[in-house]
Amino acid sequence: MLLAQSIVDILGLNDLMAQLILAVGAAMILGNGFAIYQHKKGNTPKGAEGPFNAVRAWWLFGVGVLIATWGIASLVS
Repeated sequence: MLLAQSIVDILGLNDLMAQLILAVGAAMILGNGFAIYQHKKGNTPKGAEGPFNAVRAWWLFGVGVLIATWGIASLVS
C-alpha cells in the first residue's frame, strides 16, 4: 500500500545518499591522483602561482579513499 510507505523508501534516499558519498570520494581520488601524477611528470597548470603542496594532495587523496570506502560499504550493506 502506497500510503504506508515512507517518503524515504519511495524515493530511495538511502541509496541516493550512499551513491553521492561514493561520488564525492571518487572525485577526490581522481582529482588529487591526477594532480599528483601531473606534478611527478613536471607539468603545471597555466597561470598557477605558488608551489605544489604534495602533503595536502596526498592527505585529500587519503580522505577520498576513506569516503569512497564508506560509500561502497553503505551500498553493499
